[in-house]
Amino acid sequence: MTNSRAEAAYHRSLAAFRTPTLDLLHGYHAPFVVAVLSIVFTVDRPAVAVSDAHAEVAEILDQLRAAGYDEDERALPAGSAREICRRWVKAGWLVPQIDDDVEVYRLTAHAVGALEITGRTGGGRTRVSNSRVRTLLEAVERLADDAETDPARRLDRLVRERAALDEEIARIQRSGRADPVDDEQLLEEAENVLHLARELPADFARVAESIKAMQRDVVADLRRDVRPTGEVLREYLERGQHVMQVTPEGRAFEGALRLIGDPDRIDDLADQLHSVLAHPFAKAMDAAQRSELDAIGRRVELGVEEVLTAQRRASRVITAQVRTHDPVRDRQVDELLRDVMSGLQAWTHGSSPDAPVDPVRSLPAAAIGHLRQSVGDIRPPGAPAPLADADDAEFLDADTRAWGGPRYAELEEYVASLGAEFDLAAAFQEAADDTRRPVDLVGLLEIAHRTGMVETDEVSVVEAIRPDGTTRRFAFGAVTARAAGPAVASTVKETDDE
Repeated sequence: MTNSRAEAAYHRSLAAFRTPTLDLLHGYHAPFVVAVLSIVFTVDRPAVAVSDAHAEVAEILDQLRAAGYDEDERALPAGSAREICRRWVKAGWLVPQIDDDVEVYRLTAHAVGALEITGRTGGGRTRVSNSRVRTLLEAVERLADDAETDPARRLDRLVRERAALDEEIARIQRSGRADPVDDEQLLEEAENVLHLARELPADFARVAESIKAMQRDVVADLRRDVRPTGEVLREYLERGQHVMQVTPEGRAFEGALRLIGDPDRIDDLADQLHSVLAHPFAKAMDAAQRSELDAIGRRVELGVEEVLTAQRRASRVITAQVRTHDPVRDRQVDELLRDVMSGLQAWTHGSSPDAPVDPVRSLPAAAIGHLRQSVGDIRPPGAPAPLADADDAEFLDADTRAWGGPRYAELEEYVASLGAEFDLAAAFQEAADDTRRPVDLVGLLEIAHRTGMVETDEVSVVEAIRPDGTTRRFAFGAVTARAAGPAVASTVKETDDE
């Protein structure tokens, strides 16, 4: 029995030391890691751009090396700042994310927990105090009261509490003053508040990471799901909408959010902390403790924002994955990736590390010939018959011809009779009705552009007649056409109907 208990305890200890939290604290360069993470990531700066983080880590390395700490190989890690940060990501202390199209680093819950442990161990006194014991007793008492289902006992407790409050109110009303609390006790209570507040960032980060892990599991399960699409949609959209209730940490956070999610309550918390810091006993606290106490409200606000951001991102990712869910395509992609990985492994086993690799510069084009129009037609396709000359063409339908393009032959003959230079708008207005269609105006402009024209700043307005008798008015830059000259383009626009 002793051996089994010892073995179980040993296995629990092994599991604890395999976590990234204790791995960080027990690591080769643990003091350096803790120092850098505590400098780069603060309460007001939970996310740092990747480029900024690399620059700051490089600056810290240079300062410590200039101070001579690189003489001890256990003090500073080797490599550049980028390589160090990548190792920290692989170890589970940093997580890269995309925030507003910018890649940033965030501390994981394990890293936040490690920083909280080191801060609590080296940053202040940890002692059994009246405040801590009272916090424990009140928590146990509240737990017992909440678990009580007997209405008589609960009523008796409420009556006692009310009697104690009435007695305190009467005593203050009689004396006209409240008994002051000893400064030592106030300091103990402030230290207890700081002790409780140091655990919040790790708790918030743990909730956010549990939501992200659930998101990854849902997406992985969805890719393996081969059920009908309708059934998949119903289930996974439900999980996306209620992502907070899926994990135990999320459900616990929802309960806490009812207390701290109200902006007025956060404002009240900040006002209370400022009031506490204004009392004389706060002068006995060091600057770090006062700053940490003042930042509790901001820390709570940022923690809530981090969890809610993770919730929104998970819901958005799950919903997008469900909407594009295609089991057949996903299986094809998986098979393709497996084939690629197999081919890569086979190539690496049969080639040297310095073997050149020819890049794929372009994808092969599919050679598609003539598609037969019918299966029974085995004759090769023939060339189309040549087009007939325009002089031999006959328009059997005059109405169809009237709605056709410009009458170039008539327009060129008309332009030839206008002399060496003419105003295009006046020429169009004086033309025959069958060559005053809107398309004929375009044809006249084309002929003028070909033979040479000049466009002025004035605006010309003409009236065109459609084959059905309706009229249109067009405005364009005034054009003077001539026998030779530079070609200037003109823009025509329709103005209104008549």
